[in-house]
Amino acid sequence: MSSSRVDTELDSPGFGLLDYAVFAAMLAVSVAIGLFQSVHKAAGRSEVEDFFTGGRRMPALPVGMSLCASFMSAVQVLGVPSEAYLYGLKFLYMCLGQALNSLLTALLFLPVYYRLGITSSNQYLRMRFGRGMQLLGSLQFLIATLLYTGIVILAPALILNQATGLNMWASLFSTGFICTFYTTLGGMKAVVWTDVFQVVVMLSGFIAIFTHGTLLVGGVSEVLHIATNGTRINFNDFGLDPQKRYSFWSFTVGGTMVWLSMYAANQAQVQRYISCRTEREAQWALFVNQVGLCLIVSSAATCGVVMFALYYHCDPLKSGRISAPDQYMPYMVLDIFRDLPGVPGLFLACAYSGTLSTVSTSINAMAAVTMEDLLKPCLIGSSQRKQIRLSKALSFMYGASCVTTATLCSLLDWGVLQGSFTVMGVVNGPLLGAFILGMFIPATNKPGVFAGVAVGFCLALWLAVGSSIYPPSPQRMGVLPTNADHCLSANTTRSNTSLLDRSTASSPSDPKQSSQHGLQDFYAISYLYFGALSTSVTVLVGLVVSCLTGPTKRASIRPGLLWWDLEPKTCHVPQENLGEPESQNLTTIPLSPEKSEEKEDILLIRREVRKSGSDL
Repeated sequence: MSSSRVDTELDSPGFGLLDYAVFAAMLAVSVAIGLFQSVHKAAGRSEVEDFFTGGRRMPALPVGMSLCASFMSAVQVLGVPSEAYLYGLKFLYMCLGQALNSLLTALLFLPVYYRLGITSSNQYLRMRFGRGMQLLGSLQFLIATLLYTGIVILAPALILNQATGLNMWASLFSTGFICTFYTTLGGMKAVVWTDVFQVVVMLSGFIAIFTHGTLLVGGVSEVLHIATNGTRINFNDFGLDPQKRYSFWSFTVGGTMVWLSMYAANQAQVQRYISCRTEREAQWALFVNQVGLCLIVSSAATCGVVMFALYYHCDPLKSGRISAPDQYMPYMVLDIFRDLPGVPGLFLACAYSGTLSTVSTSINAMAAVTMEDLLKPCLIGSSQRKQIRLSKALSFMYGASCVTTATLCSLLDWGVLQGSFTVMGVVNGPLLGAFILGMFIPATNKPGVFAGVAVGFCLALWLAVGSSIYPPSPQRMGVLPTNADHCLSANTTRSNTSLLDRSTASSPSDPKQSSQHGLQDFYAISYLYFGALSTSVTVLVGLVVSCLTGPTKRASIRPGLLWWDLEPKTCHVPQENLGEPESQNLTTIPLSPEKSEEKEDILLIRREVRKSGSDL
């Protein structure tokens, strides 16, 4: 059945009225959530902390789904299926790396952030290493987030423009405007609840694509039969070759470290942990996040295998029907749902849902970092109303900056999935190393952490640039074979343009490829290892330099900044609403360093047990 479909010339794709109606309805719901949260919040007290953390009263389920949606953008909606199509179902090992990341974050990093009561993760760097390290961490975070968000906005704009004819600039600016609008109005609550809705939309789109595609192929058994013959069922890849793009070890070692840099050292995620009511609920939110990540990654990878079964005899890239691997998914959707109006609109909503969730997360996080890490010393004594207005202005400014960055990123020739993971590995990898040095290695001093971050960042940047100049061959990366033998009506003028041809055309010729040694072999390692290498080097260099320059004495480290110091210091995190005067017979632990600038970098842990019947 699959061969008959690809033999038919695909008409110029275009959405019908129902498709645009489905897409518009999704955008309208997202905006409505922001308006509701803005109006709802206006009835109470307007605070900066409420804008950035939801008043620290968010339930575990929506926060967990928001954590999941934060990095499940259009990059993953469009990139994961194409990677599974080209490299096989071993991509599901990504779920193992994500699970290890969630476990490590919940047990090791989350307790530190939550019990300190901070709004920005970089506030920890100030408490541990001083103002300079906080500023460096903030700067690196802003750069990484702007680049990553630019790729996220650009991905659906470029791909959907080429696949559907939707105007690229209209989609780019509309996406940026809508995200900026509801984030500026509703703050963290709008981001979290909109993410919940958008996760549901993403899963619905994947389920519809998988179900209909499987029926067209001939059922699940036929899909498995074709995928097995095409070597797409390849879970037994346990080779240690670091140059293979994907393997069990690249996902469990490299993938874990990349996701850990996103979840343990990234303000966009930390901001969600501290918005939960209790530390236990924050850990449950991470568990919900893990379930959601596995569902979305599994659904996307499975759609990639179904796509391979559908186009087993006529690869759209080799036949010239598409020009880049990231266009596999849009092409498939327009092909199989051409007779079902509204479903292509659901896919468009699916891709944009991921984009909206990620962009809104980034905007809110960048505004929070700017307020807490950069502008706070200048705002001493200013009113809450003035600060909330400034916070919203920052959200609007960063929204416009993200759209501008997306425009600049359109000039680059990056693959969306590799580009986004490389950005996070290069910039967030060294930051993760700084947090590891601070929380788990008491001997680390200021010169050590600065030296470690500098060397780790330079190494990761060197690898990223080198791998772009000297890209590895498809054979070295492990690209699986495809064919276009039965493309009767394919565009023969472009039929020779395949992934292998394009990759080899942009890199040295095959004789030179086979004789590459030294540095060029080093550049060929999987991009998933970039973050792991930068984090490891940061920790190693930081430890060595600290020992050589005089290690920090543990007694000089304030309580609560080391992971193992937290257990005896606090037994429970308060659930009381901020600003409410009621204080019953409970143990209170004021943990907010934001109450005054003088106490911002001091952990204040004071237990005041009020006896029954005593006067307040």
